[in-house]
Amino acid sequence: MLLDAHSSPAAVRAAARQGLWHGPTAGLANGYVQANLAILPKALADDFLKFCLANPKPCPLLAFATVPGQTEFLLADQKLDIRTDAPRYNIFRSGVLTESVGDLTAHWRDDMVSFLIGCSFSFEEALQQGGIELRHQTEQKNVPMYNTNIELTPVGPFQGKMVVSMRPMRAADAIRAIQICSRFPTVHGAPVHLGDPALIGIKDLQAPDYGDAVSIHADEIPVFWACGVTPQVAIKNAKADLAFSHSPGCMLVTDLTNASLAVL
Repeated sequence: MLLDAHSSPAAVRAAARQGLWHGPTAGLANGYVQANLAILPKALADDFLKFCLANPKPCPLLAFATVPGQTEFLLADQKLDIRTDAPRYNIFRSGVLTESVGDLTAHWRDDMVSFLIGCSFSFEEALQQGGIELRHQTEQKNVPMYNTNIELTPVGPFQGKMVVSMRPMRAADAIRAIQICSRFPTVHGAPVHLGDPALIGIKDLQAPDYGDAVSIHADEIPVFWACGVTPQVAIKNAKADLAFSHSPGCMLVTDLTNASLAVL
């Protein structure tokens, strides 16, 4: 199925629900907010909420279930089914990633509590409007993501180190990107690091921990944003008997507009 920047959020979700799209969502449904997912048992939900509030750069909350077992969210007057409407999900058992699936329905439990967390794909439209190239989109790849040595604020069983996404840019574009992304704090906001990746514990930019490597030109520097894959690290460390997330790069596309999140 052909999806692109002009596809509606409903079309992207329908393709995911029907098993017609399992890939990354960068560049799809331009203008609309994409969300990371973290879904945990009720017994861990309060601590995870506090963990997100203590770590707002990698875990900016967009919405969360008000009752355990809630599967539907109403965002911008459109219903989403948390179990089916993302292209791909990860399943964790006792802190171990055991499988990736296209549908959580068969694995769902009535004690699960869902969290929607901001995603950097949501500010990419603004970067492109500012004339900044996004290499992963140009090369039709998933954005590269890396584990770092940046410590998170621990809460209960949730702790670990930040995951970042990387986009190579010329220095002038990096400065402009800081200005643009600072207006979007609920989708990670401004970068957390520019330049030497070794300073944040990344050994090789061509060997990302998640996503795909992209080319970096001689006149460019790597620019790093806090990433919504970070909660998956915390979920592993918490060792819940069962937990779900999106597969990195395969986001839930919502009907919220990116413009509605901008801080003037």
